[in-house]
Amino acid sequence: MSPKRNQHTPLPRLVVISAPSGAGKTTLSSMLLKEFPQLQRSVSTTTRTRRPNEIEGTHYHFVDDATFQKKINQNLFAEWAQVHGKRYGTTRAIVNSLLAQGKNPVFDIDVQGAMNLKALYGDRILLIFIHPPSIEALRDRLIQRKEDSTESIENRLNNAYSEIQWSQKYDYQIINDNLQRAFQELKTIIQHECLERSK
Repeated sequence: MSPKRNQHTPLPRLVVISAPSGAGKTTLSSMLLKEFPQLQRSVSTTTRTRRPNEIEGTHYHFVDDATFQKKINQNLFAEWAQVHGKRYGTTRAIVNSLLAQGKNPVFDIDVQGAMNLKALYGDRILLIFIHPPSIEALRDRLIQRKEDSTESIENRLNNAYSEIQWSQKYDYQIINDNLQRAFQELKTIIQHECLERSK
């Protein structure tokens, strides 16, 4: 059963946070989820390999290509896209479950997935793009986190140029040149757009 609402209760919105790989979207979205209990992470499904620090069902649902394709064929995804050679998707069931609970789902997804969700949910979507201070700073971050090969880093940097062009279609843009300042800006956006809006 859905939570009861009155005219002063904000209608849940879908919060999409996108950024080039290494710009800080995962860190910022995690900080956001700790700050606001009204928000809850939407766990994506992916075909990429699980990293050592990741937990199945918490960070992602990890599946093989055949399983992912089956979900596509069954039209189970609200959105899906291929990013850096791997596929990522959000199931309709997860989104609908969170909305029914009165939660604001938070998506840490790429620009392709963001546009697909926007087409499906319209004004219920809040699009926030996180910019790195510069491409050079982005390169340094990718190298320092020691999770990607040199070839993978170059691929991610090349994709970053295209992703940044898409940022013009987002509702808000934040430059993550200082994590705490960027987080304060993100908090202000969420408070205004998700927690203070009336139905």
